[in-house]
Amino acid sequence: MVSQRRNVPACPRRVAKATVLSAAATAAAVMSAVPVLAEPGAPPADSAAAAREVDRLFAEVERAVDRYNGTAERVDALRDVLERRQGRVARSQEAVNAKRRALGSAAAAEYRVGGFEPTLTLMLSDSPETYLDRAAVFDRLGTRRAAELRDLLAAQRVLDQRREEAEEQLAELTEEQARLARDKRAVQTRLAAARRQYERLDAAERAARERADRAAERRSPGADAEPRAAAPAPAPASAVPSRAAAAVAAARGAVGLPYGWGQAGPDAFDCSGLIQWAWARAGVALPRTSQAQAGAGRRVTLSQARPGDIIVYRADASHVAMYVGGGQMVHAPYPGARVRYEAVDVMPVSSVVRP
Repeated sequence: MVSQRRNVPACPRRVAKATVLSAAATAAAVMSAVPVLAEPGAPPADSAAAAREVDRLFAEVERAVDRYNGTAERVDALRDVLERRQGRVARSQEAVNAKRRALGSAAAAEYRVGGFEPTLTLMLSDSPETYLDRAAVFDRLGTRRAAELRDLLAAQRVLDQRREEAEEQLAELTEEQARLARDKRAVQTRLAAARRQYERLDAAERAARERADRAAERRSPGADAEPRAAAPAPAPASAVPSRAAAAVAAARGAVGLPYGWGQAGPDAFDCSGLIQWAWARAGVALPRTSQAQAGAGRRVTLSQARPGDIIVYRADASHVAMYVGGGQMVHAPYPGARVRYEAVDVMPVSSVVRP
């Protein structure tokens, strides 16, 4: 999740082609701010080849977004650690300063009270017994001051060590922030490439895919009546744990909100950001990236899927969605689209994970 500070191959089925390849149509608005660079090489031979290239480029976008999210997550973690270490440095400095002030005040007081030579003090004393009592007190004070000095030196060593740790943490954070900036540029470059590739499609195909994209975003659960051989049967309400039900309710509530790469709600989401946010509403903390989410639970078969399970797509786990029952899932598809319902098999399923 990113404050300032942190995706889809074609399927042979009709619904997959209509939905996935329409990504570029709605992506144009989101990518309008991305600088357009010259596209090397010859254009694809026909419109179908251009559409396949758009699909490939959007898959690259999702992989780049996942790398960005992973780096952003590390930056957040490093920033938290740095803040804790800087707090420890500040507390150690306060302890050293307090010990220094105590020793300084004691030394000044002893000088004012007992700064004379011992023999001269004895000569000026009205009572040798008084002198001897005073000398014994000074001896005890000297032993205590020596212990306090050792404490001060130990506190100074701790302070120096904590400062060194904080400096190392700052260097690591700075390096990760530079990597985050590079990952951001990589996402923008791939978005620009996808936009240029979309512009190579003919007008009729663009219009058809725009219509299909709008229809997919309007589709309600269960509205797609096409048979789904691999789709699981709906789970009874009693079989869905309350936390999974809460996560599903959150994901359903996000339908219609825009895709925003690097965002995890509440107003925009990328694919893994939606899953993390929805499960967080149910009190479950999930990792930020789709690849990490693919390992964040127990794997089940697609036929065993129940609402709340994470559907992982592609062999590299670069896209995730939430199963909501009835052969449907909710996901944030790609830049320019909105969170929506879709058939589970709109893309090849890699695995199903139950948090």
